[in-house]
Amino acid sequence: MKEVLADTGPLVAYLDRSDRDHAWAKEVFSEITRPLLTCEAVIAEALFLLRRGGIGPDGLLDLIRRGLLVPKFDLKQEIASIQQLMKTYRDIPMSLADACLVRMAEVFSDSKVMTLDSDFVVYRKSRRKVIPLIRPER
Repeated sequence: MKEVLADTGPLVAYLDRSDRDHAWAKEVFSEITRPLLTCEAVIAEALFLLRRGGIGPDGLLDLIRRGLLVPKFDLKQEIASIQQLMKTYRDIPMSLADACLVRMAEVFSDSKVMTLDSDFVVYRKSRRKVIPLIRPER
């Protein structure tokens, strides 16, 4: 199986039972056998959204502690690529978390991004390549 890169939305949906995509996220998470990869920007966004929804940090932090969710991105090393991506997609505008995931999709070339974000339909890795996605049918 390819590496799966986790975006904010599915993490929040998985941990928030009131989220409209909770059932989808639970099903997808149950099918994944390898650790999910992500970046610290996604973790920060998810913790913020969970807290805003009245959900504490333990569920998400436990996924990291147990090795089921692995932050695997060095922003300092990738800053030039991140700046270029954010310039390219400034009209959307692209968040730091999204830029990191697009860059991760370039680095982990055989990966899929698990997301709820429709912007990933627009984003391209290596300027022209479609990013394979895991998304709910809408």
